Amino acid sequence: MGLHTLRLATTVPMTFSTLTSRLFLKPIPPNTLQKVGVFSRHVHPRKPFLARTFSAPAAVQEIQPTQASDSSARPQWKASIDFKWIRDNKEAIGINIKNRNSNADLGAVIELYENMVNLQKEVEGIREERNNVAKKMKGKLEPSERERLVEEGKSLKESLVTLEEDLAKLQDELQQVGRSIPNMTHPDVPVGGEDSSAVRKEVGSPREFSFPIKDHLQLGKDLDLIDFDSASEVSGSKFFYLKNEAVLLEMALLNWTLSEVMKKGFTPLTTPEIVRSSIVEKCGFQPRGDNTQVYSIDGTDQCLIGTAEIPVGGIHMDSILLESALPLKYIAFSHCFRTEAGAAGAATKGLYRVHQFSKAEMFVLCRPEDSETFHNELIQIEEDLFTSLGLHFKTLDMATADLGAPAYRKFDIEAWMPGLGRYGEITKAGDWEYVTAHLNRFRRVLRKAKPVFRLLSLCTL
Repeated sequence: MGLHTLRLATTVPMTFSTLTSRLFLKPIPPNTLQKVGVFSRHVHPRKPFLARTFSAPAAVQEIQPTQASDSSARPQWKASIDFKWIRDNKEAIGINIKNRNSNADLGAVIELYENMVNLQKEVEGIREERNNVAKKMKGKLEPSERERLVEEGKSLKESLVTLEEDLAKLQDELQQVGRSIPNMTHPDVPVGGEDSSAVRKEVGSPREFSFPIKDHLQLGKDLDLIDFDSASEVSGSKFFYLKNEAVLLEMALLNWTLSEVMKKGFTPLTTPEIVRSSIVEKCGFQPRGDNTQVYSIDGTDQCLIGTAEIPVGGIHMDSILLESALPLKYIAFSHCFRTEAGAAGAATKGLYRVHQFSKAEMFVLCRPEDSETFHNELIQIEEDLFTSLGLHFKTLDMATADLGAPAYRKFDIEAWMPGLGRYGEITKAGDWEYVTAHLNRFRRVLRKAKPVFRLLSLCTL
């Protein structure tokens, strides 16, 4: 059983955007699940690794963090980006940035990298001079010569301190600017804007009604299912209460989804909903800034999660996993919180672009060569679920300009929404190619890391 370099492979948020609220569950008596029989029939025998996955099992070797935890300060980390590869392949990177409609400044990244390399050479040269001076001082010397060498050593030390400080600042600046470079793109992804996205599959057709159609806002009001007004007074705009049958419907959808996905060998999770800012950042999200979608907690290094992808991505950080333990497949439920900055207008009216919602998310850690297989499996699971619900939908291979910075490839499922008279996104399946042989910007890092690596150290934009 060999150790194997992992990848943060495929993340599939399954968002019930029209049926969202916080769930409050009472404690369940010990034998209730067996009596109900909802989950017990579908729980697959766990691998020894999974049975103790959160308690330092034999298949997981914990690596001690290199920095102490300090809740009063934001943790520092460096993304493992191969800037040399970016410089040497600037034409391909530039085309990728253009295709993805990214505002990344490739020129600034290359300039900063070259300045850093030159400064590193200067620092190494002074270190070598200082070492030579130290060697000379070990022998027998005239007092005047020793004094001269002492003064030279002090001067070199002062110069070195200054240059090392400049180098550290330059490296930090390179890190900040370099993270804006988007991931490389799967060669089969359509080039262009959202309209260029390719239809992978279409199921069903729009229903025809013999009566005027009501949208979810009108239905919610008429049937006393949704209360926006009270939630607005309690929490602010874009919050809501679900009521009556809508509560039961959301819980039924969640339980049914978990049950169906568990049949495929996924381990169910509920996750923490507050995580450290560094984890959010390492998973490719911007935890702070003017345009962030993340709620930060003042006075701490913590944030509310916008997706279960973040805490699930952190489960195995700083761990070494045996290849025999792969794949690791999770179905995680969480509440999600997003600022939805700039989300306004008729297209987001009602239960769209809300600040809090519930979501089930499939997440797979696998070998790089198995990534595409599992990506297709996740998309198939989504399509099967929505086909079972009788929805008319289409699966889209999203075009380059519609991909988020970390995504290598992404498939969206859009369902026909009669009340809106248009398709609306109900789920997405993304392949985050953080760690893979053909993601060349990390090639040097992989050579160093094989057969293991610190998982989140490679999770970056």
